[in-house]
Amino acid sequence: MKYLTRALCFFALAICTHLQATELPQALQGLGLREAKVASRDMAGWEKPTRIVVWAPFGPQLVEQLQAVAPGVELVSVDSAEAAAAAAPGSQAVIGFCDQAVLAETVNWVQVFFAGVEDCVVLPGMQSGVILTNGQRLSSPTIADHTIALTYALLRGIDIFHGNQAQGNWDRSASNSLRDFGELSGRTMLVVGLGGIGSQVAQRANALGMRILATRGSRREGPDYIEYVGLSDEAIKLATEADVVVNAVPLTESTRGMFNKAFFAAMKPGAYYISVGRGQTTVQADLLEALNNGQIAGAGLDVTDPEPLPADHPLWNTPRVIITPHTAANSTETFGRIQALVTENLRRYVAGEPLLSVVDIQRGY
Repeated sequence: MKYLTRALCFFALAICTHLQATELPQALQGLGLREAKVASRDMAGWEKPTRIVVWAPFGPQLVEQLQAVAPGVELVSVDSAEAAAAAAPGSQAVIGFCDQAVLAETVNWVQVFFAGVEDCVVLPGMQSGVILTNGQRLSSPTIADHTIALTYALLRGIDIFHGNQAQGNWDRSASNSLRDFGELSGRTMLVVGLGGIGSQVAQRANALGMRILATRGSRREGPDYIEYVGLSDEAIKLATEADVVVNAVPLTESTRGMFNKAFFAAMKPGAYYISVGRGQTTVQADLLEALNNGQIAGAGLDVTDPEPLPADHPLWNTPRVIITPHTAANSTETFGRIQALVTENLRRYVAGEPLLSVVDIQRGY
């Protein structure tokens, strides 16, 4: 009887887990989104909303989707942070903006579209118990694709050949002079920051035959396709083994300037550096020095410090550097997932259910 009871418990748990997974909209499944442990209705300051401010940069269809899951709630459309602040009085939530003028009002919940919230969590109004949810993991598949594209482009010298194309120059000799010109399979990638982005990057790189090492800030667990998962302070040691280092960390006080002269000096000679996290995690002067003295073979940068990168910045003209203007997250699929998350979170907030992707204000992500 004891074993039968235990089996029934496991069976019931499996059913509940399955139901929870299938409750998510199709666009959000498989991303590993975290559900809050506390229901919205049990969080301080929650009340059934009557008025919510919405910024809808993806088109009016977002407001239509939101209205469908929030009948009876007045949705106020705005097109700027100033307009959001003006409309905030009497509103229980703001979707799309995190601004101190907005937080100065009695707003209980703020939903932002993208993952980066380093400028939001430091606002004084965030310390008053406001619930913050973001778009963590929504752009991870797209950023991972971008990361692999940058890696391939550097390894195969596409940056050089494309430059030759602009000159009408049929020059095959570059393939003989490139360091380690060859294949991706069999090489080692270090993913620094094994979160949503890092996990997707590691999965793709593994599928392409790479050996994967990784670090994360909280624990050593990771999927089977990663050979070793270390903690953050092991990154500089693991960099000595990597042919490609991917920076996918969020910007926090502990990661600011993490990729510096000491880190680049520790990297395997001839390795490539790919940065798709936050620009301020890299000391760009140290990166330039490592590139110019040949310590590393090249860099793929989707993020810089500052942004936009000034037109006269030396990185623009540094050989073996590919720069994209913080576009790695952009895709039709990402925008679709953002709209799906915002709609689902509004439905949950109105119903008082646990929200998805709640930010830890103290941790910063």
